[in-house]
Amino acid sequence: MRRKNLIGTISLVFIGIVFGAILVSGFGLVRPSYADITIGATKPPFEQLDPQAEAFNNAFVNVAENVTPSIVQITVVSKVKNKLPEGFHFFFPFRDDVPREQQGGGSGIIISDDGFILTNNHVVEDASQVRVSMQNKREYDATVVGTDPLTDLAIIKIEASNLPEAYLGNSDNIKVGQWVMAIGNPLSLSSTVTAGIISATGRNINIIRDELGYGIENFIQTDAAINPGNSGGALVDLNGAVIGVNSAIATDGMTQRYIGYGFAIPINLAKSVANDLIANGKVSRGYIGVQIAEVDVATAKALGMKDPKGVIIQDIVKGGSAEKEDIKQGDIIFKVDEREVNQPNELQSYIASKRAGSQVRLTLFRDGKEIERYVTLKTRDDENDKKTVPALNKGKNDKNKDVKEVVFEELGMTVRNMSDDESKQFKVNNSVIISDVKNFGKAYNQRITRGLVITSADRKDISSVSDLQEIIESKKGQAVLLRIVDSQGTSRLVGVEIPK
Repeated sequence: MRRKNLIGTISLVFIGIVFGAILVSGFGLVRPSYADITIGATKPPFEQLDPQAEAFNNAFVNVAENVTPSIVQITVVSKVKNKLPEGFHFFFPFRDDVPREQQGGGSGIIISDDGFILTNNHVVEDASQVRVSMQNKREYDATVVGTDPLTDLAIIKIEASNLPEAYLGNSDNIKVGQWVMAIGNPLSLSSTVTAGIISATGRNINIIRDELGYGIENFIQTDAAINPGNSGGALVDLNGAVIGVNSAIATDGMTQRYIGYGFAIPINLAKSVANDLIANGKVSRGYIGVQIAEVDVATAKALGMKDPKGVIIQDIVKGGSAEKEDIKQGDIIFKVDEREVNQPNELQSYIASKRAGSQVRLTLFRDGKEIERYVTLKTRDDENDKKTVPALNKGKNDKNKDVKEVVFEELGMTVRNMSDDESKQFKVNNSVIISDVKNFGKAYNQRITRGLVITSADRKDISSVSDLQEIIESKKGQAVLLRIVDSQGTSRLVGVEIPK
């Protein structure tokens, strides 16, 4: 009996040992807890980054942290005309003349702590509304101070203070090959930073032209990624200085997306334009009064020059500054002041930074000799004052209680008194009904639509459009709370900002 018990005991011990081994080995049947899981190596390949590599990396980090708050996102509503494909005008002979609204945007650079912002002309051109969003998510309505289509630059203004203004550097000191960063809001992705190098300077890509074919292009070329939405943003060096205003990209013509190169307006030119626009709302640009071209090898040889350099004067503008200062067709301009010029756009961009009335010194090559002439710059007779976009219009200030309809331009909304039948339909007394809502306006953005009824404003009952108008007028620069009712009797409260 004892023998059987001993054998049974030994068998149980053996079975326990085998089962324990199975548990220890796992066989996939028992898994470790989360606390027991270890993935990846226990230390990095290099305990400490090379000091030079770390300093280089930190330069990009520091620029991104310090400059990004100075770059804003701009949203614009503008009017454009419908463009029908060729061949469709016969069937729709009037549709081309019907304007429609579209929403777009870009970026901007804060250049003063009291709200002046530098951007591209093409970002705010024909704008009826301009809205600025900061990195800290604050938003402001903006007015267009002035535009300069010939440089594709513009200044807008928001009512704010103590803003993080950017440091504007010196684009004359930049070098091909130096590292740069592009900061902006491409493809609606806010506060995006990309990096690259300066690929070239003094680029003329023939995208800025007026009706006479004149435009000022002296772009900085970079391979830092720039896409739609980056326009008006900053190109900065590793000191955090803005050296250019991002403006254009090379595309494949179909996707309109970045394919390798972007272009920025030199900040020295932008500073000059910005100063004029802020001071006068327009640019008082000076001109020499000459038509110029690059000097090729054949021309250089014909003029007795050893090497092709400078720009040749192809024609003298009648009545211009050059005509009065013994400057002739066929003269070669080697220098303007102390700056050598070898491309037409180099001369144009430098002169564009000078105001009318300024004097420049030209070093010319004529008949085998170098001569100097001083020219006082004049404005172009055919240059019209640049049209600026006015501030948002205010609502009608009619206090007549008999008024039947009011257009609130600043809200993009029209309201009228309700008829008795409409009051019965909505089951309201003496309220006002929204008869029209402008696309992309403040009312539109708050999901206020035509056909809704406003029963109260600022927590006060509305019995007529005059009541609503009086409240709106009293809330300029603030916000008003509207109570809105739909045809089903469902009501909701909507806050709407009222511009000053």
